Amino acid sequence: MTKLSQRPPQLEDFRFSHRLRVRWAEVDMQKIVFNAHYLMYFDTAIADYWRRLALPYEDAMQALGGELYVKKVSMEYHASARFDDPLDVALQCLNIGNSSIVFSGAIYRGDALLVTCELLYVFADPITQRSCQVPEAFRKVLENFEAGLPVLTLKTGHWDELGWDAMELRIEVFVDEQRIPLALENDADDDAAFHAVAYNGLGQVVATGRLLKAQQGQGRIGRMAVKRVLRGTGQGAAVLTALLTEATRRGDREIALHAQTSAQGFYERLGFKARGEVFDEVGLTHIEMFLTL
Repeated sequence: MTKLSQRPPQLEDFRFSHRLRVRWAEVDMQKIVFNAHYLMYFDTAIADYWRRLALPYEDAMQALGGELYVKKVSMEYHASARFDDPLDVALQCLNIGNSSIVFSGAIYRGDALLVTCELLYVFADPITQRSCQVPEAFRKVLENFEAGLPVLTLKTGHWDELGWDAMELRIEVFVDEQRIPLALENDADDDAAFHAVAYNGLGQVVATGRLLKAQQGQGRIGRMAVKRVLRGTGQGAAVLTALLTEATRRGDREIALHAQTSAQGFYERLGFKARGEVFDEVGLTHIEMFLTL
């Protein structure tokens, strides 16, 4: 990892930052943020850091066979934040040792540096809490992100290649989370559809979707699913873009889909428009959306 220089760190030095706003409960009698809350801000940001790396933390740690424990924290205060201030909490992985991971952090209000921090984590066995070696796959995920490399691997193809991985996530999202009967989730269209599956750096499936064969120039996208804790971090957009690229390649004139109303904003941000009235499908409210190619 490349360490920050000795000059005061600037927000642009970091590849990751998390925006939050100071709440009334975090201000003390001096009308400034109570010092202990700054550590909470860094802890909140580190959770978002894992999402930015496309790592669902609980599942990732279980797959890696360990947990991260805070060993040491040091903070230096430069200026105070006040109620309702918008803050940017920036983090950078500085170094990965045999069992330790060191993060550098900083909190900004605009261009003003308020707090700097160094956090030392130890990767350890969750039962004995004894330190153990940082897994190579985890090391690579951190190094690749800080080097500016993609956090996702996107695979496209047919059901016989990607079906097991796609269905694993679809069952988790549609059957386990949304209570859609398994018999309605699995259909005959999968065999003929074009599928896209996104994997994180540990090889875990984080998003999937499918594109059905075009009928009269219209392709249909469906079975869009994203790991719950990673929604809003770009994985769904990556899958949707891959499906749209394939639709464009094969000459589709329009793409349509049935969007759950809770996801309508996601599709609108990617250029889709609503058509018709809201309707019920498998017990959930949907609306048809389309995009002209």
